Amino acid sequence: MDEPQFLSPLDGYYREAGLPMPRAREVQPEEIPPPFRRLLCHDQDMTPTLASAYDEEIGLHVLKSQVRNDVVSREVVLVLGDGRPVEMGAIEIHLSLLPVHVRELIAQGATPLGAILNSEGVVHSSHPVGYFEIAPDAAIADALDAGDAALLYGRRNVLSHPGGEVLAEVLEILPPTDPFSAR
Repeated sequence: MDEPQFLSPLDGYYREAGLPMPRAREVQPEEIPPPFRRLLCHDQDMTPTLASAYDEEIGLHVLKSQVRNDVVSREVVLVLGDGRPVEMGAIEIHLSLLPVHVRELIAQGATPLGAILNSEGVVHSSHPVGYFEIAPDAAIADALDAGDAALLYGRRNVLSHPGGEVLAEVLEILPPTDPFSAR
C-alpha cells in the first residue's frame, strides 16, 4: 500500500528501514490547536519562526543524511542550545540551485537550512503545501522527547527561488511543548 504523499520526504526513511509509517492524517489549519497553529500556519521558514518563539538560536542535529544526484536528503532534529528538540524533520535540498559557498555550509551539517539561506542572503520563499497530525511512533517520540503524546502536528513546506524552482521540500513535526506558555 502506498504511503500518503503528505508525509514525504519522511516516508522514504521509513521505507528504507522497512518500518511502517506512523498513523497520520491531513488536517486543515483550523484543526490544529492554537499554540501549534501559530508555529505552523504561515508562509515563513520554520527556523526563524522557532528562533523567535523560543527567543533563542536554533541548532541542527542530523540523524541521517545522504547525497544523490545533487540532492541532500536528511532526517534532522532542530534543537535549542541546551539540546531540547523544537522540531523533527525530513528535508530534500536541491544543491544545484544554490551558490557553492551555501552548498559548503549545508555539507557541514551544523546549521539549519533556513538559517543558512537567511544569513547568506539567498532569496527564496516558503510555501506550505499541507498540514497533518501524526501519532508518534517510538522514533519520533524519542527524537522530540514527546513522551506519551497521542498526537503531534506538522506541515509539508516547499522552499522556492523567485522563479519557482524548488530549493527544498521539507516535512516538519513539532514536539508537544508550547513555547509560548513559558513566557
